[in-house]
Amino acid sequence: MMPELCRFYNIVIKMIYMDDGQHNKPHFHVMYAEYEASVGIDGELLAGSLPVKQLKLVQAWAAIHEDELYAAWNNAVRGIPFGKIAPLQ
Repeated sequence: MMPELCRFYNIVIKMIYMDDGQHNKPHFHVMYAEYEASVGIDGELLAGSLPVKQLKLVQAWAAIHEDELYAAWNNAVRGIPFGKIAPLQ
């Protein structure tokens, strides 16, 4: 299950429950048009690809919401529901 965390500028950000095995670092999943990527909460592109502009938007959003993202990650890896995070304005 991959609940949506946030949506802005046609970018959809989701986080998977119990998803601590493949990348071993806190991350979220990004969908934009035909692109898909896994991005660390620290902004590192872990897998997949995004256009540069959208990656920079996602990295800026993640920097602003870092504490909320870590809280969501901590819940998600335990299978606990997490709330939505505000979009980039």
